[in-house]
Amino acid sequence: MDHVLIIHSVRDYAAWKQVFDEAAALRRRAGELSYQLLRDEHDANRVVHFSRWTSLAEARAFFESPGLEEIRRRAGVEAPEFNYLHGLEQGTL
Repeated sequence: MDHVLIIHSVRDYAAWKQVFDEAAALRRRAGELSYQLLRDEHDANRVVHFSRWTSLAEARAFFESPGLEEIRRRAGVEAPEFNYLHGLEQGTL
């Protein structure tokens, strides 16, 4: 299980979400299998995007592609922090 954890601020959540949703097919073709969105308890424009990918190589290629920079700019993303993670264990309590 390979995952990507992205933490970033956005100028406007609704505008960011529209661009995020428009890019769903692009993300799927790049190898994203599932995602979860969370936002900071005190700052509604601080967003966490946690996603599962077919591989970290595909995720890195997607997130570091030149075309994605324009998408981030349109979405109002500020200072994204990318964390590429290999899964160790998952459970339900």
